[in-house]
Amino acid sequence: MIDKTSIENLKQRLDIVDVVGSYLELKKNGANYKCVCPFHNDTSPSLVVSPSKQIYHCFACGAGGDSIKFVMEYEKLSYPETIEKLANMVNFSLSYTTNDGIKKEDRKLMESLNLFYIKQLDNNPQAKQYLRQRGISEASVEKFEIGYAPASFATLDFLSSRGYAMSESMEYGVAGIGENNHPYARFIERVTFPIYSPSNRLVGFGGRTLSNHPAKYVNSPQTKHFNKSQLLYGYHLAKENIYKQKTIIITEGYLDVIMLHQAGFTHAVATLGTALTNEHIPLITRGDPEVIVAYDGDDAGINAALKASMLLSTHGIKGGVVLFSGGMDPADMVQNNLIDALNHLFRTPQPFIEFSLERMVKKYNLKDPLAKQQALTEAMSYLKTLPQAVQESYTGMLSEKLGLHHNLVKIQSHKPQRLDKKERAFEDMLELTIIKTILSEPSLIDTVLDTIDSSMFKTHQEEFSLLLDNQFEHPKLRRISLWEDIKVYDEKSLIASMVAFLYHYYNEKFQEIKTARELSYDKKQFLIRKIQEKMMKLKQGELVPYESISTL
Repeated sequence: MIDKTSIENLKQRLDIVDVVGSYLELKKNGANYKCVCPFHNDTSPSLVVSPSKQIYHCFACGAGGDSIKFVMEYEKLSYPETIEKLANMVNFSLSYTTNDGIKKEDRKLMESLNLFYIKQLDNNPQAKQYLRQRGISEASVEKFEIGYAPASFATLDFLSSRGYAMSESMEYGVAGIGENNHPYARFIERVTFPIYSPSNRLVGFGGRTLSNHPAKYVNSPQTKHFNKSQLLYGYHLAKENIYKQKTIIITEGYLDVIMLHQAGFTHAVATLGTALTNEHIPLITRGDPEVIVAYDGDDAGINAALKASMLLSTHGIKGGVVLFSGGMDPADMVQNNLIDALNHLFRTPQPFIEFSLERMVKKYNLKDPLAKQQALTEAMSYLKTLPQAVQESYTGMLSEKLGLHHNLVKIQSHKPQRLDKKERAFEDMLELTIIKTILSEPSLIDTVLDTIDSSMFKTHQEEFSLLLDNQFEHPKLRRISLWEDIKVYDEKSLIASMVAFLYHYYNEKFQEIKTARELSYDKKQFLIRKIQEKMMKLKQGELVPYESISTL
């Protein structure tokens, strides 16, 4: 059982922007952030995330809440599972209690194993020699916490000696059960590279074999702690420099990152043996950096760079591609002291869209008319995923590369979208301003209630009633609190808006009474005189107390 105080302490550590931003691509929008809502079939950014209020709200489907609610809904997790997931994300150690309320010991399996691997490196000349041969300095070994995983039995003995059960080791992906029910360590005779989450939590390992194992590199398996499609190696060390330099270099391997950092390119990271995917986008776009995809120039690297370029450009991410030729990768160039050449390459990447079109066209034999048509079809299909102004900018380049007249390379104009039959309901901004101001400054409620009754609200009476009932978590109130077009007034401005609100209200009542046939002449004159008195005071900027129209 998770200790309740521990949960409250975790809540204080959570940042709604970081939490939602680890799943979705957020764009700054005034004081808040916006993104496409994952809880309905959203076609335009409808979900607003508020860092000041620490909540999110979708203006289309009404979904909303805090960080815990978001992860529960997005991942379909239970409350305890969500708390543990969030604790992992922000590197927070939860406290657990037994049924008797006694606190359990915090068990840091991954950290203990990492220290074990680091010590093993000191005792393995072969591993140290490999690192020296690759040009990795002692400072880099220490910075990246490089270690060595010994024989399987040695790792299992270590875990057992520290009191970790096999179930715990399997949960973190560092051990497993093989044939004949025999336990084994996942990393055997490998140089180890600890993998951290963006919030500095150790979540997995990568390993490079020093034996003749067919798999040169392996990573931790997928677990509830480790998802390689949401992680970038070295990001926890690079993030501050990424934010400062507004640039991120994405490479293919651990050694590329380590050597680039060693050469001063401290904004370099790497994917974990997988291609870039949509799941990487929220992490890549933090801080809105320019993205440089730096891959090998072989066929596999070119294909990976093409897929990455198409993905990133479709998301409107700026940047470009650097390909390394001559069988060299970034690590090799650093080792050969080609720092100036690296600097030049990173300063002059080929833009994503230009690279994508060029590589698509190169796949085809343009002397064959059918192949040329296929190239045109593929390239046009890609261009249609981009904004229309961008499409138009690249049709000339595409026609030139294909050797076609520019009239043959045309983007079909988009048909104007029909307005939805259900027009958006009328919004009374004056009513909304009063409601939002009270939501933001609850101490002003008495000032409002002395003069205004919920019955006076024509459009947002339900929202005002919810406010009076203290139902602040209701989606309709959450929507108002995050709607940036609605201002929050100070007391003086609130009173001025209430004067305008009341004047409009009594003016409407005045018109109603003038034309009311069911009222006697005396009653009508009495009510008109009373309303005129109120309107006169309101004209002078004075608030008037609320009275029901039937008792005026």
